[in-house]
Amino acid sequence: MHWPGLAPSAKDDNLFRMNQTQLDRPRLPDPESSPELFDSLLTRRSIAFVIDLVVIGALILGFSILGAIAGFFTLGLAWLGLFIVVPASVVFYYCVTLGSAARATLGMRMMDIVLTPARGQPLDGWMALIHAGLFWVTAWISLPLSLLFVLFTPRRQMLHDLVTGTLMVRRSPMVRHWRAQNLRTRGAF
Repeated sequence: MHWPGLAPSAKDDNLFRMNQTQLDRPRLPDPESSPELFDSLLTRRSIAFVIDLVVIGALILGFSILGAIAGFFTLGLAWLGLFIVVPASVVFYYCVTLGSAARATLGMRMMDIVLTPARGQPLDGWMALIHAGLFWVTAWISLPLSLLFVLFTPRRQMLHDLVTGTLMVRRSPMVRHWRAQNLRTRGAF
């Protein structure tokens, strides 16, 4: 008997999907077989973060100036909205960049890294926004603890990467990696 809201078979069950063997999962890049994907990843992520902070700072400055000018035209009413400029700028930046098809912020693009889903689900705008939000929460609570995860996880994932099921890898070697994977799977059939 099939109950509404429950998966009709074990193959459709979320628990089954979470407990798949390595053979059932899509092949994730492995640091031992593809070390170029993880080469100097922490340094690249740190530099990308600094670049993103500069861009976000410029967005905050631009939106603040627009809000201040709009305040004069609205007799001060627009000044009431200035308190949301910082969070709105951050959300806007991550939605437009990380939530795009490129799956990378401007800093990440400059440093040749990209955000990749690690659990086989597609990476959509909501997942990118949750990823960025969790990053800011973990950075606010304890950035050193989150950075320690990078040193002890084989794929160099931070705490928010592990929670959201994402992976940061270098973009150019990743493209070569997935092309090689596609060629191997096509040749096998």
